[in-house]
Amino acid sequence: MTRKNWRAEAAGRDRRSWSILALFLLLVSGCRSDAAPPAGAEPKAVVIWKTVGSWSGRGSRQTETFTGDTGGFRVRWETKNAAPGAGHLHVIFRSGDSGREIIDAVNEPHVGSDSDVTEVSAERPRWYYLTIDSAEVDWTVIVDERIDARVKGSS
Repeated sequence: MTRKNWRAEAAGRDRRSWSILALFLLLVSGCRSDAAPPAGAEPKAVVIWKTVGSWSGRGSRQTETFTGDTGGFRVRWETKNAAPGAGHLHVIFRSGDSGREIIDAVNEPHVGSDSDVTEVSAERPRWYYLTIDSAEVDWTVIVDERIDARVKGSS
């Protein structure tokens, strides 16, 4: 290769290198923004409730197992058709592994006809099942899992 060809080839490589570097810098600089987010666009904390199970009956029952990924729950319950001064509803979350009591969620003696919502939490995610003990009352129990989320604000 002659000295003249070698210089021309080296100059061409230098131009390509600078062109690639310049293109890279243009792409990277376009990826960031110095503008502040618009007012009201800050993410807002919200709670989403996902139903994990719903049961109803009269008398006592043990539910099937369900998972709780967050450890936070809401128990919605209703009792009806109890004689005046009679009736009892007791709902306990138990470990799906060992059966030990995790959360004593609802314990209502002589509820008669009532409805309520109870928020409870456990120490960690796990498999659960409920034991539902009742006497002289029809009941419905719904368990929702708490999911914390963030949504963008609107202007």
